[in-house]
Amino acid sequence: MKNRKTRVVKIGNLLLGGDNPVRIQSMCNTDTRDVRATVKQILALEKKGCEIVRVAVLDMAAAKAIGKIKKQIHIPLVADIHFDHKLALEAVAQGIDKIRINPGNIGSVEKVKAVVSACKKKKIPIRIGVNAGSIEQNLLNKYGATPKAAVESAMRHVKILEKLNFKDILISIKFSNVPQMVEAYEMLAKKVDYPLHLGVTEAGTIFNGSIRSAIGIGILLHEKIGATFRVSLTADPVEEIDTCWAILQSLGLRRRGPEMISCPTCGRTQIKLIELANAVEKELSKIKTPIKVAVMGCVVNGPGEAREADIGVAGGQGMGAIFAKGKVIKSVKEKDILPALMKEIKKLDKELKK
Repeated sequence: MKNRKTRVVKIGNLLLGGDNPVRIQSMCNTDTRDVRATVKQILALEKKGCEIVRVAVLDMAAAKAIGKIKKQIHIPLVADIHFDHKLALEAVAQGIDKIRINPGNIGSVEKVKAVVSACKKKKIPIRIGVNAGSIEQNLLNKYGATPKAAVESAMRHVKILEKLNFKDILISIKFSNVPQMVEAYEMLAKKVDYPLHLGVTEAGTIFNGSIRSAIGIGILLHEKIGATFRVSLTADPVEEIDTCWAILQSLGLRRRGPEMISCPTCGRTQIKLIELANAVEKELSKIKTPIKVAVMGCVVNGPGEAREADIGVAGGQGMGAIFAKGKVIKSVKEKDILPALMKEIKKLDKELKK
């Protein structure tokens, strides 16, 4: 499945939009002025698979820290700025890869021109970010906090940049309400061909936030809308990345490391399936090859339902039938299922790396 055709925008060494892969983002919750803490968090995000990271730039000290941070990380860095154009100019001078700022909020035309000019010279894109809480008052009076109001707000900012002949633009238009978020992006996608940054804002804690994000972002990605996204959780930002990858893998858009499927327990289950599935999932986190693994509770449907899996196991009465591509290759006692299954997985992992 490919993205809806959009312009291509370059962020650092990554291309977004067009036929390029959907990219995963996150945002640091550290004080950007604390270079050591910020770098530490970014490196942890990189290790998990984050591809673009954003930092809050609240003052000039934070803006000046960007250069030091950039020297110690390996993924594109985005500056999140509100209102103050001088912070944007300093971020550009420090080597930022992208700026998130709404041009309609930074004052005079001259200030906007200064930011646009600086970004043009360094070929730095600008993300326009609108959400339900940042819609202009006159639009709220006219439409309420609705997708229509948010889209019109975003288009105002876009037109400011277009009048200055600046088109290295990305746009986000976020709501915490999932149906409104989906409607807003669908409306916006019909009006522009700029790459869109998806997200459900204020999504919540790990459990609820992941579900809301998976539904909203998943719907849009399935509709081929979206070039990049962030799962916004009230949690350590590193927690966001697993959900991001799960969304992409579930839609068949990208694969990174193993994918595990496991059946629900039922009255036919004759092994400790929940315990086994959790143990297999933990072991798979150590493997990076995209192998599909199935952990099934019984032999009635096991190999058949999971015939597309590279390796799998179907439980029996105190036994486990290990299979590859739907064909049983060996049977082992229940206590030996985990080591026997992982032996086959590691064997396949080694073969695929050759």
